[in-house]
Amino acid sequence: MTTIYLFGSAAPPVFEVGTVIRDLQSRGADVCLGLTPTAADWLHDDLEPLEELTGHPVRFQYKRPGEPDVWPRADVVLFAPVTANSLNSWALCLTTAFVVGVVAEGMGKGIPTVAVPCVNSAYAAHPQIDRSVETLRAAGVTVLYGEGGFTPNQPGTQRAYPWRTAVDAALRAAAQVMGQPAPTHPSDRS
Repeated sequence: MTTIYLFGSAAPPVFEVGTVIRDLQSRGADVCLGLTPTAADWLHDDLEPLEELTGHPVRFQYKRPGEPDVWPRADVVLFAPVTANSLNSWALCLTTAFVVGVVAEGMGKGIPTVAVPCVNSAYAAHPQIDRSVETLRAAGVTVLYGEGGFTPNQPGTQRAYPWRTAVDAALRAAAQVMGQPAPTHPSDRS
C-alpha cells in the first residue's frame, strides 16, 4: 500500500480534501493529512471526521522532541493546494509551518513530492512566485503550475482545481519509486 502525505494550505480547494482522500483510498493509498495552521482553522469542524476517514491524526503543528511519530513513512507527498505564502516559504526554506518543514526536509530525504499551487493572477504577477516554482522544480519537485497544472485565475474568481491531475501525478511518482504500475482512477476501468 502506498502512503501519501496529503498537505494543504488555506485556499478554497482545501475544502475538497475529503473527496480527494476518498479518491486516493479507492486507488489503494493510505493517506495522512497535514495542513497549515490557517487551513486547519478553516477545517476545524471537519478535523475529527477527516481523522476518522484517514485513520491517522490530522497534523498542523510540529511534534515535540522525543514524541513518537504518529504517521507511517511517506512514499510520496502531494502538497495541494499550495498558497503563495507556503510556496515561497518552502522555496526559501522558511519552515515555521509543519507542512512546509516536512516538504523542505523531504526534498533532502528524496521523498517524491508533487505540488499544485493555488494563486490568483495578482499573486502570480509577483516575481517571487516564478522564482519559487523554478527553485522547487530545480530541486526535483514536480510543480504542476501553468499548462497541464494550475493556471492562475482573476482575484475573486475560482475555476475547477486540477485535483485529478494532482492525484494522478502523485500516484505515478509513488509507483515509480515502488517499481509498480500506477493505480488507475476507478472511472478509467472498463
